[in-house]
Amino acid sequence: MCLTFLNALEKARKRFLFLVFGFVLIPEHVHLVISEPERRTVATAIQSLKLSTSLLSSHCKNRESRSPLWQARYYDRNLRDYQEFVEKLRYIHRNPVKRGLASAAGDWRWSSFRHHLSGEDCKVQIESKWTAAKRKAEA
Repeated sequence: MCLTFLNALEKARKRFLFLVFGFVLIPEHVHLVISEPERRTVATAIQSLKLSTSLLSSHCKNRESRSPLWQARYYDRNLRDYQEFVEKLRYIHRNPVKRGLASAAGDWRWSSFRHHLSGEDCKVQIESKWTAAKRKAEA
């Protein structure tokens, strides 16, 4: 799929200073669980990400669909508590299985699931127990 998208997400994360808790890249859409950016707004950060990845549909290999990766409007919602946070993170990680793209969440390479499971590098800094342990060891 697209390392370009992951690189763009990491670049946006650093530029706008938001935390990424989870992501899933599906052939025709993306799910993100992020914090409010320290610089600018979620809308500005998403607009920047959309602009930097808008040509992916013509450059990605193995795309099932040639439809645009981004819809004209993105949908966001605030997560009220930890229970809802966990629910949404599980939902996005299970999305490739629900869509028939993988038999298990861990089989889908283009998500943060394997990072949450084992600390595997997914090209984007994910806020997790693994990242926290790494920061603690570096301090």
